[in-house]
Amino acid sequence: MAVRGTKVLDSFPAGDPYGSWPAEEYAARCRERGQRATVVMDLDRDAFLVVAPDTDVVRQAA
Repeated sequence: MAVRGTKVLDSFPAGDPYGSWPAEEYAARCRERGQRATVVMDLDRDAFLVVAPDTDVVRQAA
């Protein structure tokens, strides 16, 4: 999956018995540390991805 301007921080299998919870918890820990993070679904890989905006791209857009 290629989303312009984002960096994948971690990946969690969508088939996990807890669904997206592990990814959501990881994203919450990232946000507690001051890092912007969100969870998206990668349908091709059948995984939840925790992604953050690529700071270089964000700076260029400003």
